[in-house]
Amino acid sequence: MTRFFVDAWDPAYGASFEAGGGGGPAAPSSAQVDAGVELPATDWRAVDARRDVAAPDVVLLVDGVRRIDASVWTAEDDGASFPGIAASYAAGVVRCDLERGAAELAGTRVGRGLFTASPSAQDVVAGAIRYPVHRVSGTGELSKLPAAVQGPLTALEVAVSDAVRTDGDLLVVDGPLRSRRNLPRTLGYIKTQHSQYLDGRLTAVVTGLAPGQRCPVFRLGTAWGGYSWYLRLPVAGGAPWAGIVRVECSAELTEAEAIELADLSLVTLPRFASTPYKDPRAPQNLIPIAGLERRLRGMLGDARLLHRVLTAAARGIRR
Repeated sequence: MTRFFVDAWDPAYGASFEAGGGGGPAAPSSAQVDAGVELPATDWRAVDARRDVAAPDVVLLVDGVRRIDASVWTAEDDGASFPGIAASYAAGVVRCDLERGAAELAGTRVGRGLFTASPSAQDVVAGAIRYPVHRVSGTGELSKLPAAVQGPLTALEVAVSDAVRTDGDLLVVDGPLRSRRNLPRTLGYIKTQHSQYLDGRLTAVVTGLAPGQRCPVFRLGTAWGGYSWYLRLPVAGGAPWAGIVRVECSAELTEAEAIELADLSLVTLPRFASTPYKDPRAPQNLIPIAGLERRLRGMLGDARLLHRVLTAAARGIRR
């Protein structure tokens, strides 16, 4: 097996050597926007919850967490070296029965992997833990490796949610839908806004929303394009974007189906909003999601112990 070395730094602080860098503030999105899905752009206004729309009996909230257990470097036979990360990730789903007023953990799964572009890397066994190789394409710069974990994590989220779905439920994914856009009655829930999709006049409608209101549905022409809308969760004042989340659904739906899901989200999501004295990310970090994240992080195992066993495994291979 190819030799590998574990970086001495705690991965929470990055690595002692990183190639590349850069970055900056998010710029307005270049995505094409069709603002006239529900209302003509000239008629945009806040949309209130409809009295004839009832929340579903069952809401499933799915989320995943990931952690870098160690940064590694390979030593190839030809003298080359490739960076890698040993990562743990977990996905879970909370089943909220709104009719009974009960929530329960419906399923969880844990995965691990060694992510690297090394052509000769093999699975790493660290004690009773195995990190299967996930070979990434390209040159495999260390700064880009964390993003490679998203694919296996998304697959885990799909698997864990598929196992508990029933007819008539609503699935809420914490984050963009990405490759999950084919799932029925599914919403992507984006609580942090990085891109500016709307022009100034339409953005003013969004920032002017009262708690429990949403903007009209619009459509994004991106690679992961689909229908989207903003809504404001219960919040006591604050900045213009306080309590604002973006929700999205599949582009494969009809406009009427997308508007129906937007109305459904407005009578469903606000009831899960967190409060500041319980969660510093309130109200966007939904209460079931916050509890699920804590549970999933505990399932990843002790980070310091895994770093030690990975280091020991590397030393064993080099002997």
